[in-house]
Amino acid sequence: MSSMSVPAAGRVPTAVPAPVVVPAARAVLLLGATAMLALAAYYFVGVDQGALSVFGSDTHIHEFVHDSRHFLGFPCH
Repeated sequence: MSSMSVPAAGRVPTAVPAPVVVPAARAVLLLGATAMLALAAYYFVGVDQGALSVFGSDTHIHEFVHDSRHFLGFPCH
């Protein structure tokens, strides 16, 4: 006899996926990398003004993200 039970009328047996186990050290590394990426994105979209840019006044990241600044509600002019 099979080890699987017979499903009740009208029910389809479904497979339950196994949980993904991530070691704590890798989780901390992934969380840190995600936070740094999020902070960099926040800086480029919300803080960088071109003239006061970390990369100098000739690199205007502000112009590349200008429309997204307005869409997200950041004032820029």
